[in-house]
Amino acid sequence: MDALQQLTTRFEQHRDHLRAVAYRMLGSRSEAEDAVQESWLRLQRADTTDVDNLGGWLTTVVARVCLDLLRSRTTRREAPEDLGGVAAAQVRASDRPDPEHEVLLADSVGTALLVVLDTLRPAERLAFVLHDIFAVPFEDIATIVGCSPVAARQLASRARSRVQGAPPAAGTAPDRKREIVDAFLAASREGDFEGLLAVLDPDVVLRADDIAVKTAAARAAHGAPSLVAEARGAHAVATIFKGHARGALRAIIDGEPGAVWAQGGQTRSAFIFTIEGEAIVGIELTMDAQRLGQLDVVVRG
Repeated sequence: MDALQQLTTRFEQHRDHLRAVAYRMLGSRSEAEDAVQESWLRLQRADTTDVDNLGGWLTTVVARVCLDLLRSRTTRREAPEDLGGVAAAQVRASDRPDPEHEVLLADSVGTALLVVLDTLRPAERLAFVLHDIFAVPFEDIATIVGCSPVAARQLASRARSRVQGAPPAAGTAPDRKREIVDAFLAASREGDFEGLLAVLDPDVVLRADDIAVKTAAARAAHGAPSLVAEARGAHAVATIFKGHARGALRAIIDGEPGAVWAQGGQTRSAFIFTIEGEAIVGIELTMDAQRLGQLDVVVRG
């Protein structure tokens, strides 16, 4: 048996598991098959000589593929399909009981659960599916999503509340919002990358106006961070802000905690934060004079 045949045999041993993970993540049989196929292609290109747990490695790969698909969806996907056909096929593929099969055979909750999962943010859905259904440790989930294990646990907890029908949590208290913004600014000034990740939602979006982008480009030669009109994901946003908020002043902007950069007593730029739960989900950076003039800014120092 040549190397490719051996690799194929090993992959096929995990195909049912990967299909189960992908289907729970995506809610679409065709998309799940595509994700599994992509994981096979990536396996062929990878050097797995030092991989002791191929099943775990493949689970990570297919989860990342699914997360990318969830984040890139721009139109409403097809309605969730009933789980029965998939579950039955998987039971036929193995004679021994398996927790995954028992989950997928929950006949009365299959479609309903997928409908609820479809309302979750991509990172929440991934954390819930991997941990609560497939018992993947939060440490492993954190590396996939790009956050800390504590943040991964919070993602799963929020998703679990939605799935269990718990009422949405009350809005984040004003004092807590200020603490989160202060923690973000402190981590940025100190170059604390992990500290930034701890307060950024994995799917955080940074949007900067044209003037901010052009100003950053002009200052790049002097060590300023590069900036784009839109950056998505905690790693990307943390990279931009790491070590680069030393001149930012804490402020209250339109009644919400934020930050500004001022020169000669005049606000030159504003950082407007959107916070949900315990994380920053959005940052707007504006240097447009007209937009700044519309903001009610009180500097906190």
